[in-house]
Amino acid sequence: MSHQNDHPSIILFDGVCLLCSSSVQFILRNDPKGVFHFASLQSEFGHKLLAQHKLPVDQLSTIVLIEGDRAHTRTTAALRIARRLRGAWPLTYAAIVIPAPIRNLGYNFIACNRYRWFGKSEQCMLPRPEHRARFLD
Repeated sequence: MSHQNDHPSIILFDGVCLLCSSSVQFILRNDPKGVFHFASLQSEFGHKLLAQHKLPVDQLSTIVLIEGDRAHTRTTAALRIARRLRGAWPLTYAAIVIPAPIRNLGYNFIACNRYRWFGKSEQCMLPRPEHRARFLD
């Protein structure tokens, strides 16, 4: 694994998507060690990381996990995040054996409908003060 203590795992998320913001809150609750840091895909910092990893800056339909010098998207990112959360969530990582194109079918369907189903905020979520240091933008 390429994770190093001086290179935190960074999750880039759609900052105006209510499903995405809820997912960030879920990760914060289940990551008591503070492994993950966050930035919105829309932020200057998010754009910089996307460009650095040769990912499109105008494509906001995926979660991105940056671990060291590697970027993971869609279900690969979600599973790699889940395996580092507390509780039974690491067990879901077993699904990594399913080929990504098959895993991503459901992910893509939800991503395409997330605003309609869960809503969209006019602005990026504001983290609670105790979590502010984990947000990089």
